[in-house]
Amino acid sequence: MEEKMAKENPNPGPATAPSKIMTKPLPAILDEIEDSIRAADAAAKDARSAAEEARRAGEKAASEAARVAAEAIGKVEQVANEALRLSRLLESTLMQAATGIEKRLAEKK
Repeated sequence: MEEKMAKENPNPGPATAPSKIMTKPLPAILDEIEDSIRAADAAAKDARSAAEEARRAGEKAASEAARVAAEAIGKVEQVANEALRLSRLLESTLMQAATGIEKRLAEKK
């Protein structure tokens, strides 16, 4: 009868596969669990360390960006102040030129 069933069903289901639960001694299973816990703990420590390093790098980058921005703002202020000074100088020169021209025109009349 078993031969007939084996011929009819060449792929036996999971009921005939050996169970893994009773093939390993409990101390070995507990050792594996303990090793897994240690590995998870080490991974968590590595993750915390990487996060701290990333935080420090972010703070350093932010500080550097603020420094560069402050330098750029200082340069822009210098250029703006020089442009304002030249604008006032040009205004003064044009006023003097206009006054001189008016005087000459008034003398010719």
